[in-house]
Amino acid sequence: MEALYDRLSRQAFGLAYRILGDGAAAEDVVQEAFMTVWRQSERIDAARGKLTSLVMTVVHHRAIDALRAQRGQLTRQSSLDFDALEKEGPDPSERIMASFDRDSVREALANLPPDQKQPIEMAYFEGLTHMEIAEALEQPLGTIKSRLRLGLDKMRTALGAKRSL
Repeated sequence: MEALYDRLSRQAFGLAYRILGDGAAAEDVVQEAFMTVWRQSERIDAARGKLTSLVMTVVHHRAIDALRAQRGQLTRQSSLDFDALEKEGPDPSERIMASFDRDSVREALANLPPDQKQPIEMAYFEGLTHMEIAEALEQPLGTIKSRLRLGLDKMRTALGAKRSL
């Protein structure tokens, strides 16, 4: 566990800090995420995917929960269940983030048109639902869903081209 923490803690903190914007809260989220992984370590199956992706998914979920708690919104009432995470599957943005290095993802995101980039950032880093994004941007829900899908498809294409180089 110590080796895993040494390897991933900076990246995990960066993700939590990007979502929360608060160093102390990000540290708490990272600690809680690693404790969750430790407590459920007997349930981890290496054949189901990379441990790095699992840890970062737990950090992301915990950071979004913390962000929603700060806003006074409801958070997940149950503890994170690895089986549930695997059944649910990562959302498209998480699959992209887990598959490629940060610089490539940042570049692909930066190359999106603003009307596609903004909803992706709001969903992934601010933890907003599609409806909340639509309300914040004063756009129809269908428009937001289309822009998210188009933006993620463009990122997938850009990252796929980069991977084949």
